[in-house]
Amino acid sequence: MKKIALLPIVVVLCTIAPSGQVAKPAAQATFAPDRLARIDRALQEYVDESRIGGAVALVLQDGKPVYERAVGWSDKEAGRRMTPDTIFRIASQTKAITSVAILSLMEEGKVGLNDPAGRFIPGFEKTTVAERNGSDVSVVPAKRQITIRDLLTHTAGVSYGTNASVASLYEKKGLGPAAGFGWYTADKSEPVCDTMERLATLPFVAQPGEAWVYGYNTDILGCIVERASRVPLDEFIRTRITGPLGMKDTQFFLPPAQRDRLAAVYASGSDGRITRAPDGPKGQGNYVDGPRRSFSGGAGLLSTARDYSRFLEMIRNGGALDGVRILAPRTVELMTTNQVGSLHSPTGLGYGLGFETTDRFGANGLDSAGAFGWSGAYGSLYRVDPKARLVITLMIQLVPSRSDIGNRFPTLVYQALY
Repeated sequence: MKKIALLPIVVVLCTIAPSGQVAKPAAQATFAPDRLARIDRALQEYVDESRIGGAVALVLQDGKPVYERAVGWSDKEAGRRMTPDTIFRIASQTKAITSVAILSLMEEGKVGLNDPAGRFIPGFEKTTVAERNGSDVSVVPAKRQITIRDLLTHTAGVSYGTNASVASLYEKKGLGPAAGFGWYTADKSEPVCDTMERLATLPFVAQPGEAWVYGYNTDILGCIVERASRVPLDEFIRTRITGPLGMKDTQFFLPPAQRDRLAAVYASGSDGRITRAPDGPKGQGNYVDGPRRSFSGGAGLLSTARDYSRFLEMIRNGGALDGVRILAPRTVELMTTNQVGSLHSPTGLGYGLGFETTDRFGANGLDSAGAFGWSGAYGSLYRVDPKARLVITLMIQLVPSRSDIGNRFPTLVYQALY
């Protein structure tokens, strides 16, 4: 079991380590091989007990792979094994990439953090809020305009429209309960800006700046990227982020010829055991055969563990990788620093401009203070720990999920450090 990951690590080293540079030896060997082997055993147990279909795990330290493992099935029913280049729906892991896109436009002077969203999407010039008073709900004007900073930090008051106070209104407009679990737009045959203009007519659930509310914020930012750059979001991300970084398998929709590379989605039953998820918004989705018109900046991308780890390594490295600079170091510092005080959490977790931040040791498992990360609705997750020089990525496809693998996996990585 201990030798399984060695060959892939040698291959990945050439693709992830900065080109033209001689790898510097670490001050000391920081991972214990026998403790890394515990990850193998744990992942295999999840597969053997039918709690996940399969997974790809990748851990980088100083940009070099120290652990890579593909386990279980990409598609159990079709008999396809999981491989390191399997493609996954990464859902909300898309948010970090779209946040980088908007901040690159900030660096060019095309947008500002305090710009109102209404400057780019007219419907957002005047928005409303559904305020609850006991069992009564009243719709009132927003106290101020929503800004780009509000959207990046999820403090705009914008939910996914599944809240009881607004769900029926959102459903009538094809959002909220009418969009899978709320965030799904891959089946819409309209550009994302059309959807966001419609969203602007609906009430939000908190006043701008007064609460941390998770929702369509980054989809709105995706539209703003299009309006500010005059380039479709998929093209902007491809030409400005994924292309320069060599992330050839990160895209919104998969070419039909590559459909066998896309992992199947599974769902956790009440006993935690998996069954194959249905077709449609609450399962397999329309990422191959859909209309291919809605580029969801909040939840739409597909990627691989290797691709997404390259993106994260760029962030860990201060905004550049392989001689390609995507963001300035100060912009990365801004992204990865808590900007919301205790609105996101009173227990040591914060939120920056696209990332959840760990502000004190112990607030998020074994993360160092200064670490940051997030996850996706299909169960994928990532952590970046600058102090430990780590990028941690786990890709699975499980929705809805009753698995605890998201909590256990980072702990298994950290326990191998010495």
